[in-house]
Amino acid sequence: MNKEDFVDKVKIFVKGGDGGNGAVSFRREKYVPKGGPDGGDGGDGGFVILRANANLSTLLNFKYQRKFIAPSGENGKGKKMAGKNGEDLIIDVPVGTVVRDAETGEILADLDKDGMMVCVARGGKGGRGNVHFANSVLRAPMIAENGDEGESRWLELELKLLADVGLVGFPNVGKSSLIAAMSNAKPKIAPYPFTTLVPNLGVVKIDELNEFVLADIPGLIEGAHKGLGLGNLFLRHIERCGVLAHVVDIAETEGRSFLKDYDTIMDELAKYSEELVKKALIVVANKIDLLEEDEVIKRVKELEKHSQKEVIPVSALARINIDTLKRRLYQLVGESRLARKPKEAPPFEKPKPIRRKIEEKFDYEIRKVEDGFEVYGEAIEKWLNRYPIENKHAMARFLELLEKNHLSERLKQMGAKDGDTVYIYGYAFEYHE
Repeated sequence: MNKEDFVDKVKIFVKGGDGGNGAVSFRREKYVPKGGPDGGDGGDGGFVILRANANLSTLLNFKYQRKFIAPSGENGKGKKMAGKNGEDLIIDVPVGTVVRDAETGEILADLDKDGMMVCVARGGKGGRGNVHFANSVLRAPMIAENGDEGESRWLELELKLLADVGLVGFPNVGKSSLIAAMSNAKPKIAPYPFTTLVPNLGVVKIDELNEFVLADIPGLIEGAHKGLGLGNLFLRHIERCGVLAHVVDIAETEGRSFLKDYDTIMDELAKYSEELVKKALIVVANKIDLLEEDEVIKRVKELEKHSQKEVIPVSALARINIDTLKRRLYQLVGESRLARKPKEAPPFEKPKPIRRKIEEKFDYEIRKVEDGFEVYGEAIEKWLNRYPIENKHAMARFLELLEKNHLSERLKQMGAKDGDTVYIYGYAFEYHE
């Protein structure tokens, strides 16, 4: 995988589908005014759902598409026929994706299991048809509801790789060679800094039935937690690993002290997150093929005493002690897995569509404008969005609600006189005492 192909953090826009509008319709029936109302309800808007997919390994697809809008519900029809619900829009993301609300920073989901789903934008509820508004007084209602608008939000998706073991250490200590020797991964290997520009994943097989996932995290340097070098772009991937293998160049081929290297990397891990240094960790002393046996023993003992950790000497290049390392890591992985939650995805419960409640009593604002008065407020806007006041019954109901909330009285207190114009969201009315 090239650096350009590995995308682990993106921002996307999602919107649930709008609910369909209810219908105004009348059946033809003798002795029933206008045949009686039979307008059906609008369909509910589709939901936007994120689903973890183990077959994906990057958020690359979101680099080219950033907006996702679910289909709206269909409008209601005559004969009490409800409109069809909008289909849910299911978006696949890699397992290990953390979903945040971009505005609040709230974590909405941690999709760490294959098949796990979360609803990130609900669809709007479909509007009711005129069949719901008939009563003993209003037997032929010309009113129906518009559907509610679906939820919308910006999301931040962040991929944290899921691996059992993470290889950490300075550049050129041999991590890429080690993952190549232990697993099926074929990383790019060369003797210069930052050969590994993206995390490499490999499956380490112990036998036919037992295996674990090994991640080669790009080389860290001093100041990585502040973003230096490849910095904290990749430190976050270590958080998901159950076990850490700290690789050091015990032959000191780069001219650095392996003890100082060990301290520097451990310090960077601690500065990024104290939880990292609490993980099960073994030290891998690599490149022993470049030293005499007595010198290897001496340096390994020195490293064990300094680190107070288990040290396994290996040579990734010469394949020395690789099986021993694999089996020891697998033991630690087994202990780590026992402490983790089961991998089965929890059942997904789809929430209800958005239905924005409209109160009979509500507050609003009035301001004086050049040629009259303007009335506005969130509650009024909600009402106008739901009920099209182009028809007389909706208009009458709207004005009745405003009067119940003392509109005429408040206009009079502000100095309104007969004939003054009152503007309400694009509609103009004439004031009369």
